[in-house]
Amino acid sequence: MASVAAARTDLRIVRLDDRPLTRTEAANSARNTVIMLIGTAAFLTGAGLIMVLSASSVSAYAQYGSSFLFFQRQAVYAVVGVAALLLTSKMRYAVWQRLAVPFLSLSIGLLLLVLSPSIGTTVSGSARWIAFGPITIQPSEIAKLAVIVFVAMIVTKKRNHLDELAHLALPLGPVMLAIGGLVMLQPDLGTTVILAGSVFMLLFAAGVRLRYLATVALTGTALGLALIFGESYRRARLLSFLHPWADPMKSGYQLVQSLIALGSGGWTGVGLGASRQKWMYVPNAHTDFIFSILGEELGLVGEVVVIAAFCLLLYAGIRVATRAPDMFGRLLAAGIVSWFGLQALVNLGAVTGLLPITGVPLPFLSFGGSSLVISLAGVGILVNIARSPVAIARKASTKRRAS
Repeated sequence: MASVAAARTDLRIVRLDDRPLTRTEAANSARNTVIMLIGTAAFLTGAGLIMVLSASSVSAYAQYGSSFLFFQRQAVYAVVGVAALLLTSKMRYAVWQRLAVPFLSLSIGLLLLVLSPSIGTTVSGSARWIAFGPITIQPSEIAKLAVIVFVAMIVTKKRNHLDELAHLALPLGPVMLAIGGLVMLQPDLGTTVILAGSVFMLLFAAGVRLRYLATVALTGTALGLALIFGESYRRARLLSFLHPWADPMKSGYQLVQSLIALGSGGWTGVGLGASRQKWMYVPNAHTDFIFSILGEELGLVGEVVVIAAFCLLLYAGIRVATRAPDMFGRLLAAGIVSWFGLQALVNLGAVTGLLPITGVPLPFLSFGGSSLVISLAGVGILVNIARSPVAIARKASTKRRAS
């Protein structure tokens, strides 16, 4: 009976009037959250398929003789991603605590393999992919989820020592330096920023002291600036972000063309499939800069709808985190939501000229199999956490009747 009482205590979800939700209300709340998660993920994935077809049709035909090549690949990845979502939504999220170390070890192994000239695939000077015939894997995308799971597990185990910096710095510092260092060797500063930012937000959600977080933030900022100014191409990207029109044909070209695409869309866009900028003007039109083509074809209305879908997805994720039945579930959900939100923010900031260009894809929309599959798997984990309070209540009720 004590275990039943403990389970019931963990389940308390408080309304605005301080009255705990009944089992029926909790079930309805969980169902609504799950609908928001799956609905927005499905909408964004569907919109991504449409925009990948539109944005890549010209370049795909010019390079490969088929306008549907990238769309067909993304459609296959979407099917795999849906399977991953269904799998992770059925797995008890507590299992990820036991899988944290093996999962992190797998991601580190893949990050090492991608750096091997005989195994890794290099595109535009970056070794970020491992190719298996027509299938490519991007280990850094797997590392995003692996790091979140690992950090959530460590912080949960050390929840009684969060005020002691050494207890957190000893396991987390070396791991983050190793992962970040391997990603930077590709090189991929954008993904490194997403990894560090997601962990920072997770630690904030865990209640780590602000002075510790401030120290980490200042150290990370200083290191990031050193990495940016230590390489000429990163320095050029930063300066072009500040003054893109100073060199519109070289360092500022990509951002200038993106702004032209967004500005050409007006309120309602030029029409789906009618983009002019996708005719080899915007580089990476179907990957990192897919939002600029979306803005050109669907206008401000289409942009607002997509941003609203992201906001609804993040809102649902925050609901999951605040109503999780235990600390690990709360931190795991907070880390996934931070990852989605930060990556979307960095991508949209780069496309609109508010942030430097970092080469980070827009979750669910940009072409990229690993990104799409891992993102949908993350949504599945959120779905499982959302359902857990109701499952625990049902189990507790069964035990109570049996006793």
